[in-house]
Amino acid sequence: MSPEDRPPAGVDEETVVRVDLLTREYPPHVYGGAGVHVVGLAEVLRRTIDVRVHCFDGPRDEQGVTGYRVPAELDGANAALQTLGVDLEMADAVGRVGDDGVATDLVHSHTWYANFAGHVASLLHGVPHVVTAHSLEPLRPWKAEQLGGGYAVSSWVEKQAYEAAAAVIAVSGGMRADILRSYPDVDPAKVHVVHNGIDLDGWRRPTAAADVARDDATVRRLGIDPDRPSVVFVGRITRQKGLPYFLRAAEHLPPDVQVVLCAGAPDTPQIMAEVTALVDGLRARRSGVVWIEQMLPRDELVAVLAAGTVFACPSVYEPLGIVNLEAMAVGLPVVGTATGGIPEVVDDGVTGRLVPIEQLQDGTGTPVDPDRFVADLAAALTEVVTDADLAARWGVAARRRVEDHFSWEAIAERTVKVYESALASSGRASG
Repeated sequence: MSPEDRPPAGVDEETVVRVDLLTREYPPHVYGGAGVHVVGLAEVLRRTIDVRVHCFDGPRDEQGVTGYRVPAELDGANAALQTLGVDLEMADAVGRVGDDGVATDLVHSHTWYANFAGHVASLLHGVPHVVTAHSLEPLRPWKAEQLGGGYAVSSWVEKQAYEAAAAVIAVSGGMRADILRSYPDVDPAKVHVVHNGIDLDGWRRPTAAADVARDDATVRRLGIDPDRPSVVFVGRITRQKGLPYFLRAAEHLPPDVQVVLCAGAPDTPQIMAEVTALVDGLRARRSGVVWIEQMLPRDELVAVLAAGTVFACPSVYEPLGIVNLEAMAVGLPVVGTATGGIPEVVDDGVTGRLVPIEQLQDGTGTPVDPDRFVADLAAALTEVVTDADLAARWGVAARRRVEDHFSWEAIAERTVKVYESALASSGRASG
Protein backbone atom coordinates (compact mmCIF):
# COMPACT_ATOMS: atom_id res chain seq x y z
CA MET A 1 0.00 0.00 0.00
CA SER A 2 1.46 3.36 -0.99
CA PRO A 3 1.59 6.24 1.54
CA GLU A 4 -1.22 8.14 -0.16
CA ASP A 5 -3.48 5.07 0.16
CA ARG A 6 -3.12 4.80 3.92
CA PRO A 7 -5.70 6.42 6.20
CA PRO A 8 -4.35 9.48 8.06
CA ALA A 9 -2.80 8.53 11.38
CA GLY A 10 -2.67 10.22 14.74
CA VAL A 11 -6.10 11.88 14.62
CA ASP A 12 -8.08 9.66 16.98
CA GLU A 13 -8.51 12.52 19.44
CA GLU A 14 -10.93 14.23 17.04
CA THR A 15 -14.58 13.22 17.02
CA VAL A 16 -17.02 13.84 14.18
CA VAL A 17 -20.56 14.43 15.46
CA ARG A 18 -22.45 15.92 12.48
CA VAL A 19 -21.62 15.93 8.79
CA ASP A 20 -23.62 17.66 6.07
CA LEU A 21 -23.39 15.83 2.74
CA LEU A 22 -23.95 18.10 -0.27
CA THR A 23 -24.91 16.45 -3.54
CA ARG A 24 -26.86 16.97 -6.71
CA GLU A 25 -28.16 13.39 -6.77
CA TYR A 26 -30.16 11.64 -4.10
CA PRO A 27 -33.10 9.22 -4.34
CA PRO A 28 -35.35 9.16 -6.18
CA HIS A 29 -33.17 11.25 -8.53
CA VAL A 30 -30.01 9.18 -9.00
CA TYR A 31 -28.56 8.83 -12.49
CA GLY A 32 -24.83 8.28 -12.04
CA GLY A 33 -22.05 6.90 -9.89
CA ALA A 34 -21.81 9.97 -7.64
CA GLY A 35 -25.40 9.52 -6.54
CA VAL A 36 -24.88 5.82 -5.86
CA HIS A 37 -21.79 6.73 -3.82
CA VAL A 38 -23.60 9.27 -1.64
CA VAL A 39 -26.46 6.85 -0.91
CA GLY A 40 -24.13 4.02 0.09
CA LEU A 41 -21.86 6.26 2.15
CA ALA A 42 -24.70 8.00 3.98
CA GLU A 43 -26.36 4.71 4.90
CA VAL A 44 -23.26 3.43 6.69
CA LEU A 45 -22.16 6.77 8.18
CA ARG A 46 -25.57 7.19 9.84
CA ARG A 47 -24.77 4.26 12.12
CA THR A 48 -22.26 6.38 14.04
CA ILE A 49 -22.62 10.00 12.84
CA ASP A 50 -25.43 12.55 12.57
CA VAL A 51 -25.68 12.89 8.77
CA ARG A 52 -27.72 15.63 7.07
CA VAL A 53 -28.09 15.41 3.29
CA HIS A 54 -28.69 18.45 1.06
CA CYS A 55 -29.59 17.70 -2.55
CA PHE A 56 -31.16 19.02 -5.76
CA ASP A 57 -34.53 18.33 -7.44
CA GLY A 58 -36.95 19.51 -4.79
CA PRO A 59 -38.10 18.52 -1.29
CA ARG A 60 -37.80 14.98 0.09
CA ASP A 61 -39.83 13.18 2.73
CA GLU A 62 -36.86 11.33 4.24
CA GLN A 63 -35.80 12.54 7.67
CA GLY A 64 -32.47 14.35 7.64
CA VAL A 65 -32.68 15.07 3.90
CA THR A 66 -33.40 18.53 2.47
CA GLY A 67 -34.01 18.97 -1.25
CA TYR A 68 -33.89 22.30 -3.08
CA ARG A 69 -35.43 23.61 -6.25
CA VAL A 70 -33.81 26.08 -8.63
CA PRO A 71 -34.78 29.58 -7.50
CA ALA A 72 -37.66 30.92 -9.58
CA GLU A 73 -35.62 33.98 -10.49
CA LEU A 74 -33.19 31.71 -12.37
CA ASP A 75 -35.76 29.89 -14.48
CA GLY A 76 -34.40 29.84 -18.03
CA ALA A 77 -30.87 30.81 -16.97
CA ASN A 78 -27.76 28.88 -17.98
CA ALA A 79 -27.68 25.54 -16.15
CA ALA A 80 -24.46 26.49 -14.36
CA LEU A 81 -26.10 29.60 -12.89
CA GLN A 82 -29.11 27.56 -11.80
CA THR A 83 -26.70 25.24 -10.00
CA LEU A 84 -25.07 28.13 -8.15
CA GLY A 85 -28.50 29.37 -7.08
CA VAL A 86 -29.25 26.02 -5.43
CA ASP A 87 -25.76 25.96 -3.91
CA LEU A 88 -26.28 29.30 -2.16
CA GLU A 89 -29.45 28.01 -0.53
CA MET A 90 -27.58 24.89 0.58
CA ALA A 91 -24.71 26.94 2.03
CA ASP A 92 -27.17 29.02 4.06
CA ALA A 93 -28.97 25.95 5.42
CA VAL A 94 -25.76 24.17 6.47
CA GLY A 95 -25.10 26.76 9.16
CA ARG A 96 -28.38 26.23 10.99
CA VAL A 97 -28.21 24.39 14.29
CA GLY A 98 -30.63 21.47 14.36
CA ASP A 99 -33.58 21.17 16.70
CA ASP A 100 -31.39 18.90 18.81
CA GLY A 101 -28.86 21.70 19.25
CA VAL A 102 -26.22 19.97 17.11
CA ALA A 103 -24.25 22.17 14.71
CA THR A 104 -22.36 20.83 11.72
CA ASP A 105 -18.72 19.89 12.19
CA LEU A 106 -17.88 19.47 8.52
CA VAL A 107 -19.35 19.71 5.04
CA HIS A 108 -18.64 17.07 2.39
CA SER A 109 -19.51 17.89 -1.23
CA HIS A 110 -19.78 15.62 -4.24
CA THR A 111 -19.18 16.84 -7.83
CA TRP A 112 -18.91 20.42 -9.01
CA TYR A 113 -22.69 20.77 -8.71
CA ALA A 114 -22.32 20.89 -4.93
CA ASN A 115 -18.69 22.05 -4.61
CA PHE A 116 -19.70 25.71 -4.59
CA ALA A 117 -22.13 25.08 -1.73
CA GLY A 118 -19.40 23.37 0.26
CA HIS A 119 -16.85 26.09 -0.43
CA VAL A 120 -19.19 28.93 0.52
CA ALA A 121 -20.47 27.08 3.60
CA SER A 122 -16.89 26.57 4.75
CA LEU A 123 -16.12 30.28 4.41
CA LEU A 124 -19.43 31.40 5.88
CA HIS A 125 -19.64 29.07 8.85
CA GLY A 126 -15.99 28.30 9.56
CA VAL A 127 -16.23 24.53 9.08
CA PRO A 128 -13.86 22.28 7.13
CA HIS A 129 -14.86 21.34 3.59
CA VAL A 130 -14.08 17.85 2.24
CA VAL A 131 -14.48 17.20 -1.48
CA THR A 132 -14.88 13.81 -3.10
CA ALA A 133 -13.62 13.76 -6.68
CA HIS A 134 -15.87 11.60 -8.85
CA SER A 135 -14.68 13.28 -12.06
CA LEU A 136 -12.77 16.41 -13.06
CA GLU A 137 -14.01 19.24 -15.26
CA PRO A 138 -10.66 19.73 -17.10
CA LEU A 139 -10.90 16.09 -18.23
CA ARG A 140 -14.45 16.44 -19.56
CA PRO A 141 -14.17 19.18 -22.20
CA TRP A 142 -17.16 17.76 -24.09
CA LYS A 143 -19.33 19.30 -21.33
CA ALA A 144 -19.05 22.56 -23.23
CA GLU A 145 -21.58 20.93 -25.61
CA GLN A 146 -24.04 20.87 -22.68
CA LEU A 147 -23.28 24.01 -20.73
CA GLY A 148 -21.84 26.43 -23.28
CA GLY A 149 -20.17 29.20 -21.27
CA GLY A 150 -21.41 27.45 -18.16
CA TYR A 151 -18.55 24.98 -18.58
CA ALA A 152 -16.11 27.79 -17.77
CA VAL A 153 -18.19 28.48 -14.66
CA SER A 154 -18.23 24.84 -13.56
CA SER A 155 -14.47 24.61 -14.13
CA TRP A 156 -13.86 27.73 -12.04
CA VAL A 157 -16.06 26.42 -9.23
CA GLU A 158 -14.26 23.11 -9.10
CA LYS A 159 -10.80 24.70 -9.08
CA GLN A 160 -11.66 27.05 -6.22
CA ALA A 161 -13.20 24.27 -4.17
CA TYR A 162 -10.32 21.81 -4.59
CA GLU A 163 -7.61 24.34 -3.84
CA ALA A 164 -9.37 25.60 -0.70
CA ALA A 165 -10.67 22.27 0.64
CA ALA A 166 -9.38 20.90 3.93
CA ALA A 167 -9.17 17.46 2.33
CA VAL A 168 -9.85 15.90 -1.06
CA ILE A 169 -10.94 12.29 -1.49
CA ALA A 170 -9.98 10.62 -4.76
CA VAL A 171 -11.97 7.50 -5.66
CA SER A 172 -8.87 5.84 -7.12
CA GLY A 173 -5.12 6.22 -7.35
CA GLY A 174 -5.59 7.19 -10.99
CA MET A 175 -7.98 9.95 -9.94
CA ARG A 176 -5.48 11.19 -7.35
CA ALA A 177 -2.86 11.55 -10.09
CA ASP A 178 -5.39 13.37 -12.28
CA ILE A 179 -6.20 15.81 -9.46
CA LEU A 180 -2.57 16.67 -8.83
CA ARG A 181 -1.91 17.06 -12.55
CA SER A 182 -5.01 19.18 -13.16
CA TYR A 183 -4.64 21.30 -10.02
CA PRO A 184 -0.93 21.57 -9.22
CA ASP A 185 -1.60 24.09 -6.42
CA VAL A 186 -3.41 21.43 -4.39
CA ASP A 187 -1.25 20.09 -1.55
CA PRO A 188 -0.62 16.38 -2.26
CA ALA A 189 -0.73 15.65 1.49
CA LYS A 190 -4.42 16.50 1.64
CA VAL A 191 -5.45 14.21 -1.24
CA HIS A 192 -6.49 10.77 0.07
CA VAL A 193 -7.51 7.68 -1.90
CA VAL A 194 -10.79 6.12 -0.76
CA HIS A 195 -12.37 3.85 -3.34
CA ASN A 196 -16.06 3.68 -4.15
CA GLY A 197 -17.99 0.95 -2.41
CA ILE A 198 -20.71 -1.55 -3.24
CA ASP A 199 -23.81 -2.81 -1.43
CA LEU A 200 -22.89 -6.48 -1.39
CA ASP A 201 -26.35 -7.64 -0.34
CA GLY A 202 -28.19 -5.53 -2.91
CA TRP A 203 -25.99 -6.66 -5.80
CA ARG A 204 -25.98 -10.43 -5.68
CA ARG A 205 -26.77 -13.21 -8.18
CA PRO A 206 -29.99 -14.97 -7.11
CA THR A 207 -29.78 -18.65 -6.18
CA ALA A 208 -33.25 -19.57 -4.90
CA ALA A 209 -35.37 -21.28 -7.56
CA ALA A 210 -38.22 -18.79 -7.21
CA ASP A 211 -35.86 -15.82 -7.62
CA VAL A 212 -34.16 -17.37 -10.64
CA ALA A 213 -37.57 -17.97 -12.27
CA ARG A 214 -38.65 -14.41 -11.54
CA ASP A 215 -35.46 -13.00 -13.08
CA ASP A 216 -35.85 -15.26 -16.11
CA ALA A 217 -39.32 -13.80 -16.69
CA THR A 218 -37.98 -10.26 -16.19
CA VAL A 219 -35.25 -10.50 -18.81
CA ARG A 220 -37.54 -12.17 -21.33
CA ARG A 221 -40.03 -9.33 -20.86
CA LEU A 222 -37.20 -6.90 -21.59
CA GLY A 223 -36.42 -8.71 -24.85
CA ILE A 224 -33.35 -10.63 -23.67
CA ASP A 225 -32.93 -14.34 -24.37
CA PRO A 226 -31.23 -15.78 -21.25
CA ASP A 227 -30.23 -18.88 -23.22
CA ARG A 228 -27.97 -16.88 -25.55
CA PRO A 229 -24.57 -15.50 -24.53
CA SER A 230 -24.61 -11.74 -24.09
CA VAL A 231 -22.41 -8.71 -23.56
CA VAL A 232 -23.97 -6.11 -21.26
CA PHE A 233 -23.30 -2.36 -21.18
CA VAL A 234 -24.74 -0.09 -18.47
CA GLY A 235 -24.17 3.64 -18.47
CA ARG A 236 -25.29 7.11 -19.39
CA ILE A 237 -24.95 8.19 -23.00
CA THR A 238 -22.02 10.52 -22.56
CA ARG A 239 -18.66 10.88 -24.30
CA GLN A 240 -16.69 9.53 -21.37
CA LYS A 241 -18.48 6.16 -21.40
CA GLY A 242 -17.19 5.27 -24.88
CA LEU A 243 -20.48 3.76 -26.07
CA PRO A 244 -19.86 4.48 -29.79
CA TYR A 245 -16.60 2.49 -29.60
CA PHE A 246 -18.43 -0.42 -28.00
CA LEU A 247 -21.12 -0.40 -30.68
CA ARG A 248 -18.46 -0.51 -33.38
CA ALA A 249 -16.72 -3.37 -31.56
CA ALA A 250 -20.03 -5.23 -31.35
CA GLU A 251 -20.00 -5.50 -35.16
CA HIS A 252 -17.21 -8.07 -34.77
CA LEU A 253 -18.80 -10.29 -32.11
CA PRO A 254 -19.97 -13.80 -33.08
CA PRO A 255 -23.51 -13.74 -34.52
CA ASP A 256 -25.09 -15.69 -31.66
CA VAL A 257 -23.97 -13.13 -29.06
CA GLN A 258 -26.57 -10.67 -27.80
CA VAL A 259 -25.70 -7.01 -27.25
CA VAL A 260 -27.61 -5.62 -24.28
CA LEU A 261 -27.53 -1.86 -23.73
CA CYS A 262 -28.91 -0.28 -20.58
CA ALA A 263 -28.20 3.23 -21.77
CA GLY A 264 -30.11 6.48 -21.42
CA ALA A 265 -29.92 10.08 -20.15
CA PRO A 266 -27.96 11.42 -23.16
CA ASP A 267 -25.81 14.48 -22.54
CA THR A 268 -26.78 16.11 -25.81
CA PRO A 269 -29.06 15.49 -28.81
CA GLN A 270 -25.93 15.08 -30.93
CA ILE A 271 -24.52 12.11 -29.05
CA MET A 272 -28.00 10.58 -28.84
CA ALA A 273 -28.29 10.82 -32.62
CA GLU A 274 -24.85 9.23 -33.07
CA VAL A 275 -25.70 6.32 -30.76
CA THR A 276 -29.13 5.82 -32.35
CA ALA A 277 -27.58 5.61 -35.83
CA LEU A 278 -25.01 3.07 -34.63
CA VAL A 279 -27.66 0.93 -32.91
CA ASP A 280 -29.88 1.04 -36.00
CA GLY A 281 -26.96 -0.04 -38.17
CA LEU A 282 -26.08 -2.85 -35.77
CA ARG A 283 -29.68 -4.10 -35.71
CA ALA A 284 -29.73 -4.15 -39.51
CA ARG A 285 -26.82 -6.59 -39.54
CA ARG A 286 -27.40 -8.84 -36.53
CA SER A 287 -30.10 -10.12 -34.20
CA GLY A 288 -30.18 -9.83 -30.43
CA VAL A 289 -29.50 -6.11 -30.06
CA VAL A 290 -31.51 -5.02 -27.02
CA TRP A 291 -31.59 -1.33 -26.06
CA ILE A 292 -33.21 -0.48 -22.73
CA GLU A 293 -33.38 3.32 -22.48
CA GLN A 294 -35.26 3.69 -19.20
CA MET A 295 -33.46 3.48 -15.86
CA LEU A 296 -34.24 0.04 -14.44
CA PRO A 297 -34.93 -0.57 -10.76
CA ARG A 298 -32.11 -2.39 -9.04
CA ASP A 299 -33.81 -5.79 -8.97
CA GLU A 300 -34.40 -5.72 -12.72
CA LEU A 301 -30.85 -4.55 -13.44
CA VAL A 302 -29.50 -7.38 -11.27
CA ALA A 303 -31.60 -9.76 -13.38
CA VAL A 304 -30.10 -8.34 -16.59
CA LEU A 305 -26.57 -8.68 -15.25
CA ALA A 306 -27.17 -12.20 -13.93
CA ALA A 307 -28.39 -13.24 -17.39
CA GLY A 308 -25.28 -11.80 -19.03
CA THR A 309 -21.99 -13.47 -19.86
CA VAL A 310 -19.60 -10.51 -19.69
CA PHE A 311 -19.83 -6.83 -18.80
CA ALA A 312 -18.34 -4.17 -21.09
CA CYS A 313 -16.85 -0.92 -19.81
CA PRO A 314 -15.40 0.88 -22.87
CA SER A 315 -14.94 4.21 -21.06
CA VAL A 316 -12.32 6.68 -22.23
CA TYR A 317 -12.56 8.48 -18.87
CA GLU A 318 -13.51 6.62 -15.69
CA PRO A 319 -12.21 7.65 -12.26
CA LEU A 320 -13.24 4.26 -10.86
CA GLY A 321 -16.53 2.93 -12.25
CA ILE A 322 -19.20 1.84 -9.79
CA VAL A 323 -20.95 0.01 -12.64
CA ASN A 324 -17.99 -2.35 -12.78
CA LEU A 325 -18.31 -3.09 -9.06
CA GLU A 326 -22.04 -3.74 -9.48
CA ALA A 327 -21.47 -6.15 -12.36
CA MET A 328 -18.67 -7.93 -10.51
CA ALA A 329 -20.81 -8.25 -7.38
CA VAL A 330 -23.43 -10.07 -9.46
CA GLY A 331 -20.70 -12.39 -10.72
CA LEU A 332 -19.87 -11.00 -14.16
CA PRO A 333 -16.33 -10.67 -15.49
CA VAL A 334 -15.54 -7.20 -16.83
CA VAL A 335 -13.82 -6.24 -20.06
CA GLY A 336 -12.78 -2.64 -19.45
CA THR A 337 -10.50 0.02 -20.82
CA ALA A 338 -7.11 0.23 -19.12
CA THR A 339 -7.61 3.86 -18.13
CA GLY A 340 -8.36 5.90 -15.01
CA GLY A 341 -9.30 3.78 -12.01
CA ILE A 342 -10.52 0.75 -13.96
CA PRO A 343 -7.20 -1.14 -13.52
CA GLU A 344 -7.68 -0.76 -9.75
CA VAL A 345 -10.95 -2.67 -10.01
CA VAL A 346 -10.45 -5.20 -12.82
CA ASP A 347 -7.66 -7.71 -12.23
CA ASP A 348 -6.54 -8.58 -15.75
CA GLY A 349 -6.69 -12.31 -16.39
CA VAL A 350 -8.38 -12.96 -13.03
CA THR A 351 -11.67 -11.02 -12.98
CA GLY A 352 -11.75 -9.90 -16.59
CA ARG A 353 -9.68 -8.24 -19.31
CA LEU A 354 -8.11 -4.79 -19.55
CA VAL A 355 -8.10 -3.34 -23.06
CA PRO A 356 -5.00 -1.24 -23.82
CA ILE A 357 -5.52 2.31 -25.02
CA GLU A 358 -3.25 5.16 -26.02
CA GLN A 359 -5.11 8.44 -25.55
CA LEU A 360 -4.77 12.01 -26.73
CA GLN A 361 -3.57 14.28 -23.96
CA ASP A 362 -6.04 17.08 -24.75
CA GLY A 363 -8.49 16.20 -21.98
CA THR A 364 -10.92 14.31 -24.23
CA GLY A 365 -9.50 10.83 -23.68
CA THR A 366 -9.92 10.11 -27.41
CA PRO A 367 -7.97 7.02 -28.55
CA VAL A 368 -4.94 7.90 -30.64
CA ASP A 369 -5.85 4.95 -32.88
CA PRO A 370 -9.64 4.44 -32.60
CA ASP A 371 -9.67 1.49 -35.00
CA ARG A 372 -7.03 -0.34 -32.97
CA PHE A 373 -8.94 0.32 -29.74
CA VAL A 374 -12.18 -0.99 -31.28
CA ALA A 375 -10.41 -4.10 -32.60
CA ASP A 376 -8.75 -4.81 -29.24
CA LEU A 377 -12.06 -4.30 -27.43
CA ALA A 378 -13.83 -6.69 -29.81
CA ALA A 379 -11.10 -9.31 -29.38
CA ALA A 380 -11.22 -9.16 -25.57
CA LEU A 381 -15.02 -9.37 -25.50
CA THR A 382 -14.97 -12.31 -27.93
CA GLU A 383 -12.40 -14.16 -25.83
CA VAL A 384 -14.64 -14.06 -22.76
CA VAL A 385 -18.12 -14.31 -24.25
CA THR A 386 -17.24 -17.42 -26.27
CA ASP A 387 -15.73 -19.33 -23.33
CA ALA A 388 -18.49 -20.07 -20.81
CA ASP A 389 -16.15 -21.82 -18.36
CA LEU A 390 -13.67 -18.93 -18.39
CA ALA A 391 -16.47 -16.36 -17.94
CA ALA A 392 -17.93 -18.32 -15.02
CA ARG A 393 -14.54 -18.73 -13.32
CA TRP A 394 -13.67 -15.05 -13.69
CA GLY A 395 -17.17 -14.11 -12.49
CA VAL A 396 -16.65 -15.99 -9.22
CA ALA A 397 -13.30 -14.24 -8.77
CA ALA A 398 -14.96 -10.88 -9.51
CA ARG A 399 -17.50 -11.37 -6.72
CA ARG A 400 -14.74 -12.37 -4.33
CA ARG A 401 -12.72 -9.27 -5.23
CA VAL A 402 -15.51 -6.82 -4.43
CA GLU A 403 -16.23 -8.66 -1.17
CA ASP A 404 -12.58 -8.35 -0.13
CA HIS A 405 -11.90 -4.76 -1.18
CA PHE A 406 -15.02 -2.67 -1.83
CA SER A 407 -17.54 -3.05 1.01
CA TRP A 408 -19.23 0.18 2.13
CA GLU A 409 -18.28 -0.52 5.74
CA ALA A 410 -14.58 -0.34 4.86
CA ILE A 411 -15.10 2.75 2.67
CA ALA A 412 -17.03 4.60 5.37
CA GLU A 413 -14.36 3.83 7.96
CA ARG A 414 -11.68 5.32 5.74
CA THR A 415 -13.86 8.34 4.99
CA VAL A 416 -14.28 9.08 8.70
CA LYS A 417 -10.49 9.00 9.04
CA VAL A 418 -10.31 11.69 6.35
CA TYR A 419 -12.93 13.74 8.23
CA GLU A 420 -10.83 13.48 11.38
CA SER A 421 -7.70 14.60 9.56
CA ALA A 422 -9.58 17.58 8.09
CA LEU A 423 -10.81 18.61 11.53
CA ALA A 424 -7.32 18.23 12.95
CA SER A 425 -5.67 20.23 10.16
CA SER A 426 -8.26 22.99 10.44
CA GLY A 427 -7.69 23.31 14.18
CA ARG A 428 -11.42 22.89 14.80
CA ALA A 429 -12.21 20.09 17.23
CA SER A 430 -15.79 18.94 17.40
CA GLY A 431 -17.93 17.74 20.27
